[in-house]
Amino acid sequence: MGNGSWDMGGKPEGQARRRPVSGFTHHPSPITHHHPTKGFTLIELLVALTIFAVMSIAAYRGLSTMLDARARIELENHKWRNVALFFSRLENDLDAFRMRPVRGTSDLPLPPLAGNALAVGEDDAQIAFTRGGYSGQEGKLSAPQRVGYRLRQGQVELLTWNILDQAPRSRPEVYRALGGVAQFELRYLDAAGNWQIQWPLPGQQANQPPNALEVSLTLGSGEAVKRVFALP
Repeated sequence: MGNGSWDMGGKPEGQARRRPVSGFTHHPSPITHHHPTKGFTLIELLVALTIFAVMSIAAYRGLSTMLDARARIELENHKWRNVALFFSRLENDLDAFRMRPVRGTSDLPLPPLAGNALAVGEDDAQIAFTRGGYSGQEGKLSAPQRVGYRLRQGQVELLTWNILDQAPRSRPEVYRALGGVAQFELRYLDAAGNWQIQWPLPGQQANQPPNALEVSLTLGSGEAVKRVFALP
């Protein structure tokens, strides 16, 4: 055929031949994200343990200090409560003072109130006096009795005699009135306004009581307490 004929089985010029691609399949590969594992390093653990140890020590010391302070406060309260009870007991005895002389174990008369700077004998007191009986049932009073106080081996002792006029072998009953005492001093105010360390004074009328009694306590912990009692 002429120039305008077509070639059967051919393709027009100017068009690229396409070759089919066979035997290859594309699979998209998954994307994997790797995250670092979170945790404490050895240094961080050591720092945390150190901080915990410091806080524990501080808390223990604070608790120990608080407990020690509480124990000291309780001891102080107990000490001053005992001092208050002692003075209350002594005041009650002095309020019940009676002008009743007695006889001692040697059958010698003793004044209603006798005071000495020291208690020398085993049954002696620094101050001994007659007091009225205690209130009993139905408002009745017991018989008068002789009482005394003295310092012996770091404690103030209370002495009581069952009978006023004592037999040759009469001995007092001794009770602990106050412990932890370093000094126990007594002074007596006479009619002239002077303080005396014993009563009665030599040459003075034995049955005449002092106008007042001064009691000075020095505790074993160093505190000094002084009380003055007017006598009836």
